Amino acid sequence: MYLFWNIISKKEGSIIMIIERKEYLEKLIAWKDKQLIKIVTGVRRCGKSMLLEIYRNYLKEHGIEEEQIISINFEDLDYEELTDYRKLYKYLKKRLIDGKMTYIFLDEIQNVTDFPKVLDSLYIKKNIDIYVTGSNAYMLSSEIATMISGRYIQIEMLPLSFKEYMESTGSMNDRGIKYAEYLQNSSFPFTLELKNQPDEIRDYLEGIYNTIVVKDIINRKKITDTMMLKSVLRFVFDNIGNPLSSKKIADTMTSEGRKIDTKTVEKYLEAFSESYIIYQAKRYNIKGKQYLKTLEKYYIVDIGMRYMLLGSRQADAGHVLENIVYLELLRRGYEVYVGKIDSYEVDFVAQNKKGTVYFQVALTVRDENTLLRELRPLQAIRDHYPKIILTMDEEPEEQYEGIRHINARDWLLGIVD
Repeated sequence: MYLFWNIISKKEGSIIMIIERKEYLEKLIAWKDKQLIKIVTGVRRCGKSMLLEIYRNYLKEHGIEEEQIISINFEDLDYEELTDYRKLYKYLKKRLIDGKMTYIFLDEIQNVTDFPKVLDSLYIKKNIDIYVTGSNAYMLSSEIATMISGRYIQIEMLPLSFKEYMESTGSMNDRGIKYAEYLQNSSFPFTLELKNQPDEIRDYLEGIYNTIVVKDIINRKKITDTMMLKSVLRFVFDNIGNPLSSKKIADTMTSEGRKIDTKTVEKYLEAFSESYIIYQAKRYNIKGKQYLKTLEKYYIVDIGMRYMLLGSRQADAGHVLENIVYLELLRRGYEVYVGKIDSYEVDFVAQNKKGTVYFQVALTVRDENTLLRELRPLQAIRDHYPKIILTMDEEPEEQYEGIRHINARDWLLGIVD
């Protein structure tokens, strides 16, 4: 098995750090040779292509020959001709090996017209194992998902977790300093190569941001008012963790002299979500066990990108921590909602096959009034599922009538569950 991270030389004189995204890699290995299309989705530059490269190396180390592997990145001009689905299918069919498994890797497949037809035709053939990536959820929109329904497994990928970032430094010490670095420098893997180069990191993040906005949103959705689109995105970035609705966004922006209607805001929010730059947390009535349709919250894929757009704001540290916890819950396989119980709000209701966990997130609860405020929503819940308050307080774990108070950095690092 691989070490967690390896240093490899790609060109003479250049050293590249590769972080093995262990959880994602193990998922690919678990699904190897199973007759399902493996679809890895996630924001641009979160590490999808590198994950597939690491997995191809794994295959070669475990007896798979080079001729059994076909790999195409559709953002490489060398393969531009293959964005025509008929030519792609012909190209792949010609390279299949009789009597042996062929492993097909199609990177950024959303660039191929009618790509589900190719996947569908390959799926019904024997001895083919297919892996694809995409940077836009449009590729799994309802009509496309229907075409390949029951034939694929989706692996949703995010940029580096705080634990992965810490491990990449080679030491688990100085957690406080490294947490601040993690926020400021960004969780995108390549920024590790740019450590202590803030200007270069900013340029890199700006490049990702502009590519997402232009390629994945403006061009794909044929949006004409680019300034308004960017204004709405900035507004969402500025309001992470705040209850929002399309109407609230439209009203606020209109009152500031930028007139926009609710339907346009909804269209923009959908486009942001499809490009994985923001995530929507819907509200959930804990007592009534039903999902609510109003005042959802939004979280963003990377805090470093927020700093790049808006600057660092110390007063926002609580919402930033909330954002980090939300993404970590997604990484751990939870469906995540904002809870409502009576007149109280529970920051996160995290659900998976094993059950539910309730979370409150606060920067500190050293002040007694703040502690009581964070406890009340959890105390109002009458079931027996775990209830946790996560803060940056360094004191040892405490319990209040079964409600655990845990240090957020320890929880993010997996030191405590």
